[in-house]
Amino acid sequence: MQKKYYLTTPLYYVNSNPHIGHAYTTMAADILARHLRATQRPVFLQTGTDEHGSNIEKTAAEKNIPPKQWCDDISDNFRTLWKTLGINYDFFIRTTDKQHEEAVQAVFEKLIKTGDIYKSEYEGLYCKSCEAFYTESELQDGKCPVHHRPVEAIKEESYFFRLSKYQDALLKYYEEHPDFLSPSYRAREIINFVKAGLTDLSVSRTKVAWGIQVKSDPAHTVYVWFDALLNYITGRGYNPDHISEEFKEYWPADLHLVGKEIFRFHGVIWPAMLMALGLELPKKVYAHGWWTVNGDKMSKSTGNFIRAEDVVADYGLDAFRYFTFREVTFGQDGDFSMEAFRRRYNSDLANDLGNLFSRIINLVNRNLDERLPEDPSSKTYAEFAALTDKINRSIEDLQFSDALETIWNAISNLNKIVAEKKPWEMAKKAPEALPGFLNEMVWCLRLIAGWIEPFMPATSAAMKVHLGTKKAVSEGEKIQPLFPRKAENRPEGK
Repeated sequence: MQKKYYLTTPLYYVNSNPHIGHAYTTMAADILARHLRATQRPVFLQTGTDEHGSNIEKTAAEKNIPPKQWCDDISDNFRTLWKTLGINYDFFIRTTDKQHEEAVQAVFEKLIKTGDIYKSEYEGLYCKSCEAFYTESELQDGKCPVHHRPVEAIKEESYFFRLSKYQDALLKYYEEHPDFLSPSYRAREIINFVKAGLTDLSVSRTKVAWGIQVKSDPAHTVYVWFDALLNYITGRGYNPDHISEEFKEYWPADLHLVGKEIFRFHGVIWPAMLMALGLELPKKVYAHGWWTVNGDKMSKSTGNFIRAEDVVADYGLDAFRYFTFREVTFGQDGDFSMEAFRRRYNSDLANDLGNLFSRIINLVNRNLDERLPEDPSSKTYAEFAALTDKINRSIEDLQFSDALETIWNAISNLNKIVAEKKPWEMAKKAPEALPGFLNEMVWCLRLIAGWIEPFMPATSAAMKVHLGTKKAVSEGEKIQPLFPRKAENRPEGK
């Protein structure tokens, strides 16, 4: 039996509601999963929420509600957004799930017994927003490199994970598995970090009550990042005390999709934890860039974020999914602008695809008499069909913008052919040639509908309905546009 392609997003922290930054990673996972399913590859997509730590404790106290209630509400908001965005995930894990908490405790106890976790005292520079420690050299102007906020010196008793023990093993693994750290232009930073020397990692807190207790030492709670990273195996049934058959079926993960700010956790700490547990490492960790607004990282903590729901309400889900993955090469940073969004909507969607589709289908409904050939053999169709492998490779390599560029180049070529052939004139001057030409256009549009399905599932489905052998509308009636044009001068964010 073919192993299911095990694909994950990071767990999203529930300190506030989701925004486009979270939607970006999850939609990318959904696009890949939809594509693989369409090619008959079994897929399992896991996502979820990270719910422990001092930030959650503090936020809930400010709202005067129990931490679990806060987590329940925000976790529900993530699931609601995934539904709005058409995300077809297979499992949603929460770090407050009983199965996860018990497995984390068992992992911690196992690593204490093997000596990979030991108790000592920690002193370091801590960012409350990241819930992470930094060295002096990692700070920017003395502040957290991610949130640009002051860090504080903390000294407390702590359990440590022997990260330093796995320095050589990690470097060997990177060398033998060059695709593990992806994209390649981000790998060097991780490799250089490990080469510079790893220090043991503090993995417990004594001053944070909202977390998973260390079973043998309840005064300590497990460090939120150590807890959260384990979701990739606990969600598939891993517990060192009783490893499930399901886990053996799914592990190792084929791909972890993460943002670049957490690449080090996933490219260094996580594989070292797996080595300590004697488990295989994931095949690939892919770190994408940030969406920015006016040049600044989109962030819940700074408040400069755009609500995906608002854009979807104004322009539709498929337009949002298209823009997000056409505008910027996946992996690199990009700036979100509603002006650019409107421009692509009207140009690429309303004009290029929408007008082409409406024009052809209206001609088909008036002239083809519900008859289509079963086996297209035209040169244009053959050239179009030859693009399928290239589009598939681009999606599987996570080069989503390349796939969409190839598709839109094909759409542009089809528009040029229609402009040159003028089928509306052909209907009057050479009616005998029109059925063959329209048949060719219909088959090319069927290919396009299939190509865009992972990105724009609703549009793809609507096109396929109209591209059947039955008339899409009654005689004399025109089909509704796929993407109605929007006014160019709408206010920003509207």
